[in-house]
Amino acid sequence: MRRTKADAEATRQQIICAAERVFYKKGVSNATMEDVAHAAGVTRGAIYWHFANKTDLFMELYKSVPLPQEDMVARELESEDAEVLTVIERVAAEWLDTLANDEQRQRILSILLRCDYTGELSAVLEQQQGVDDGHMQTLEAAFARAAEKGQLGTCWTPKSAASALRWMMKGICSEWLLFGRRFDLASEGREGLRRLIGSLQAAK
Repeated sequence: MRRTKADAEATRQQIICAAERVFYKKGVSNATMEDVAHAAGVTRGAIYWHFANKTDLFMELYKSVPLPQEDMVARELESEDAEVLTVIERVAAEWLDTLANDEQRQRILSILLRCDYTGELSAVLEQQQGVDDGHMQTLEAAFARAAEKGQLGTCWTPKSAASALRWMMKGICSEWLLFGRRFDLASEGREGLRRLIGSLQAAK
């Protein structure tokens, strides 16, 4: 029987979902394509039809987590009356809320945090670094906008402010995911953001 494009896409998504479960349980380095095929209920040949190797499959899993809509945030910040730091705080808090309530995102980010990026998986790390660099550029541009409007404290540069926010967000998310979700990410994260953004604001 001839497979349709829809059948092929359904199989592809089935493989990605299986890879998520297997990588989360066994770790990427310890998991094999045979493990993924068994979990997906397909042959190894079916996997290699869609993905060249484990790195290709892992990168597709990585891309399946939606990124923040940075272009929409950038347009909002262009408004003349925009309180830039308030917008940044709101967007960051909304991202924490999303992570706290999205189990798939939690699993994928946990996989990324626990992964050994040596050897064949180094390409995934390079892609993550590229995404991080893009986020930093967006944040720096936002804080530069705040500085232009006199909203950023004079002891901060756009780069130092962006770095402080990035380190806080990555740190709180990593600790929450890796050490048993021992605190309320949404509420305590919002409180930490409130204090950090308050320290970044220019004196009134």
